[in-house]
Amino acid sequence: MEELIAKRYAQALSSVTKDLPAILEVLNVLSEVTSSVEVKSALTSPIIASEKKTEMILSTLGKDADVSLVNFIKILGENSRLDLIPAIAKVLNADQQRISNEYEGVVKSTSTLNAKALADLEKTLKKYTGSTIKLTQEKTDLEGLRVSVDDLGIEVNFSKQRVKEQLIDFIKKSL
Repeated sequence: MEELIAKRYAQALSSVTKDLPAILEVLNVLSEVTSSVEVKSALTSPIIASEKKTEMILSTLGKDADVSLVNFIKILGENSRLDLIPAIAKVLNADQQRISNEYEGVVKSTSTLNAKALADLEKTLKKYTGSTIKLTQEKTDLEGLRVSVDDLGIEVNFSKQRVKEQLIDFIKKSL
């Protein structure tokens, strides 16, 4: 439900703003701030007036903030939706990635890949998807390799255990 509401607000913001990347940069920072436990509890508290919540967010923007962003924050405050800022930022980031055709993915494995192997993997994914994909690495205890690009719905998994199980199944079926 939250995502549907966030999509409506994101569409409204993107339709009235001229410089969406700059506003998105500010929203990403606000998203990090409003995701903290203290700020989130203040934004959802029924004790604090919605005007005070709006003033709290607007004070972080400063005096040189974009007028459409300030008005957007005021509308969110009037409708008691300031806690949706992270969800709105997430929707706008996904839209921006789709427009620019650039996505971020994660490579998980026990060992880190060298820069050439990572670049080759990015190149292969670009050939397969037609999109530019920037991969980052994470160390896990998974024996093998897992590549995932959530925004494109891509997940590739190569594990030693899985290959071993498939080989055993193939041998059993052969006999």
